[in-house]
Amino acid sequence: MADELDSLRTFLLRKLDTLTKDDKCQITMISMWAVELYLDKINRLLLEDDAGKPGNDVSEMNKSEYQLIVPEFRAFLSDCKDVLDEATTMDLLERHGRIDELVYFAGLKEHYEIVIHYYIQQGETKKALEVLQKPNVPIDLQYKFAPDLIMLDAYETVESWMATNKLNPMKLIPAMMRYASEPHAKNETHEVIKYLEFCVHNLHNEDHGVHNLLLSLYAKQDDESALVRFFQFKFGKGRTNGPEFFYDPKYALRLCLKEKKIRACIHIYSMMSMHEEAVALALQVDTELAMAEADKVEDDEDLRKKLWLMVAKHVIEQEKGVKRENIRKAIAFLKETDGLLKIEDILPFFPDFALIDDFKEAICSSLEDYNKQIEQLKQEMNDATHGADNIRSDISALAQRYAVIDRDEECGVCKRKILTAGGAPLLARGYTSTGHMAPFFIFPCGHSFHANCLIAHVTRCTSQTRAEYILDLQKKLSLLADKATNESNGTAEDKSITSMTPLEKLRSQLDDAIASECPFCGDLMIREISLPFVLHEDAEEIASWEIKPHVTSQKILPMTI
Repeated sequence: MADELDSLRTFLLRKLDTLTKDDKCQITMISMWAVELYLDKINRLLLEDDAGKPGNDVSEMNKSEYQLIVPEFRAFLSDCKDVLDEATTMDLLERHGRIDELVYFAGLKEHYEIVIHYYIQQGETKKALEVLQKPNVPIDLQYKFAPDLIMLDAYETVESWMATNKLNPMKLIPAMMRYASEPHAKNETHEVIKYLEFCVHNLHNEDHGVHNLLLSLYAKQDDESALVRFFQFKFGKGRTNGPEFFYDPKYALRLCLKEKKIRACIHIYSMMSMHEEAVALALQVDTELAMAEADKVEDDEDLRKKLWLMVAKHVIEQEKGVKRENIRKAIAFLKETDGLLKIEDILPFFPDFALIDDFKEAICSSLEDYNKQIEQLKQEMNDATHGADNIRSDISALAQRYAVIDRDEECGVCKRKILTAGGAPLLARGYTSTGHMAPFFIFPCGHSFHANCLIAHVTRCTSQTRAEYILDLQKKLSLLADKATNESNGTAEDKSITSMTPLEKLRSQLDDAIASECPFCGDLMIREISLPFVLHEDAEEIASWEIKPHVTSQKILPMTI
């Protein structure tokens, strides 16, 4: 019977060689039949081997035949992998208990999930990772089997992760958290921390979840140094923009307070500009650290002084006692503040029984500082008084300043002589004259203008808003001038020389508006450079410059043939 089955298998294999590609159904049926015959042969050899006794010739013969038939069967599966029905073949292999051949066939058909699952069940982590490292294996299988692999062999799994650059660490967080929840020995290298440090420092990962998980693992360690270094590290260093850290500072603060990581909490408070909390917490562990935190505030003098007062109060309370040397140590703290605190600032913190002799040196030093400040203020007052005297003398000199004008000097606008009474224009309203001469302005540059001409020129060339302002001042000045003239006919009133009448105030404002600078040499002339030669309002002038086409008539002569 066995020989007949072997002959049948041989016949079927020969038959497969004679069939063409068009006979797909026959090839599949014969191939599946051959698979069953191979499996039957392997099982019979195993049964006969179990029935034989050790050292029996039959048993040795069966082993030799078994060692030949299995590679032959695998070679057959490899050759016929494309024609075998996949589901039926895998079902046959599973029902006959040929798991090794099942995994082999799954690998041929690229069913890597079955292969990896089998290796994980067998505890062969390296083989499973080797399959995952193949280029045609889907990346999703890395995330699917990550929890099982890291629990089997954390070292090999993490090394495989670090060798695969295309992994997304965020999708590996569930596997890492499962591994981190398990207890670990004190001196054992935490593989998840190693991988997260690789992601942060080597891959420059910026995911908040990765950074938060890493700091949570740091916080659970007994040694706080790694956590403090993590907070001090500038992740965005070297970039022009972007944050310097990628973890949640509020979550980090809650975690560090829960795990009682005091130094880490101080750093987070300082980073969040909560300097008072940072100094208060630093005073619980190290006074020097509290001083360093107080010195970090540079742009707020009041807050910096407040922080140093907190430190001073703590130092004085620590040194509080009956021994005078303790008080001297507390007073010596003033030197650490670089003059920010004075003896009067810290006196309320001392006990009532302290003697004045204990503060003698500090009080004398403070009095010397105040004396220096008083002398400096006196010097500043003297300088200010001297400056005021100089200003008064300059004002007096300005009052005596005059200009010489030639008798033939002409007005820059109307071209009439300034000093000629007969040819002068009408008096400007609000300005008075001692004779028939009209009021005028003369500038240091030498240009002279009648008052009315200057007002008309400035209002015409300046902006509309400024022109309206000048005309409004002129109107008010005219009304006040008329009113002053009427009142002068009545009783005269004595007025102080230094007082300034409303008329004089208006005249001063108008002078500032029109005569603050020469209209021919100042900004007014510079702005006129950008103005057109002919304004759009002057339509006649524009029309005179228009170029019209010249039309000539031509006489048409009759054509002669």
